[in-house]
Amino acid sequence: MSASSKDQKIGLLSAVSIGIGGMVGGGIFAVLGLAVLLAKGATPLAFGFAGVITLLTSYAYIKLSLAYPDEGGTVRFINEGFGNNLFSGGLNNLLWVSYIIMLALYSSAFGSYAANLFSITGDTAMDAHISTSFVILFCAFINYYSVKIVGEIESIAVVIKLIILVFFVIAGFIGLTQNEHFVQLSPLDWETPIQIIAGGMVIFVAYEGFELIANSSPNIRNPKRNIPLAYLISVIFVILLYISISVVVVGSLAFDVIAQAQDYVLAEAAKPKFGAVGFTVIAIAALISTFSAINATLLGGSRVNFTVAKDRELPRFFAREFHGKPIGLAFITVATLFIANVLDLESISTSGSIGFLMIFAAVNLAAFIKARQIKANKLIPIIAFIMALAAVIVLIIQQSASNLVGVLISLGIVLMCFLGEGIYRSSSKI
Repeated sequence: MSASSKDQKIGLLSAVSIGIGGMVGGGIFAVLGLAVLLAKGATPLAFGFAGVITLLTSYAYIKLSLAYPDEGGTVRFINEGFGNNLFSGGLNNLLWVSYIIMLALYSSAFGSYAANLFSITGDTAMDAHISTSFVILFCAFINYYSVKIVGEIESIAVVIKLIILVFFVIAGFIGLTQNEHFVQLSPLDWETPIQIIAGGMVIFVAYEGFELIANSSPNIRNPKRNIPLAYLISVIFVILLYISISVVVVGSLAFDVIAQAQDYVLAEAAKPKFGAVGFTVIAIAALISTFSAINATLLGGSRVNFTVAKDRELPRFFAREFHGKPIGLAFITVATLFIANVLDLESISTSGSIGFLMIFAAVNLAAFIKARQIKANKLIPIIAFIMALAAVIVLIIQQSASNLVGVLISLGIVLMCFLGEGIYRSSSKI
């Protein structure tokens, strides 16, 4: 191996940063309020339940990343598990569309925090749409201008947002038991089990970014040691961080205040202790975090789109370039603009969670199928598969009662991904 190739290798710290940076993006800022509305005082439990599915799924990713190190990551794992066919093609299309939904979620969160931080027109709703559209177009411009800048922004943003969030948690725990709202964490204020599970599943999108480690697996130094550690350290750290954040928020604010500030609740939770300054600091952290997440997800989504097209699971048109970048980048930008400005936050979050839960269920099943080849224990991936599939069913049942439109959109997206793949394969005679 040459010195230059060694220099390009990623160490454990960088690999962990990729995992944490992928998870602690815009998700926690966007959907925390929604989780509290569903689970109430059991919100930390909901985050914990979603975290258990993530942790079990990381086992499948560890084994598959070691056996099939590839920049295609999840796409490669699905193709290895099921072959190149209609089923795998539909799943990979769903992965690509789920990236677009995540972008819409991050962009909506950016718009909500920006609109409550500064005024443009005086109309908060209009300001949110303006900020949402601006950040999508600006991030697309950066992606077209320089991929290197995208990486540099993400590296800086990871450090900033973690410092602010860890400080928020530490400061929030000081004197928390004396807060009048601390009693809201009592089981007396817990929702029903199905509501708690649904709360965890709606915010499952806040965990999905750990799979970005798989895309970097070919470049990770000492992979047998560092790949498992990177997944486990990043996932366990983020589970503890999310549970801690939810404890502070539920223990600091009344439920009706959380409902009113649903889209920017993390900033609102800083007010009781730090006043307007705390609100501003957390809001700025949210803007930095969601901005970096949009940047990185645009890049990752366009690469997934290119990889799927290259594997002939999408029209070859998507393997072309536009201004030196995959044409999918332009397509994703337009689709994100539409979804972020048309759908409400709950529908976006539900669609994203259903999409990624189905993808992770498939990856767990792939690990189960390939257990002998990848030297995996069959029990862990099959348990994770069942839990992920059950979580999808619970989420659909719960959301059908309160957000039927969101569920129909989600199921329509899944159907579109498989139907589109079938039509493409039939017309192309694949």
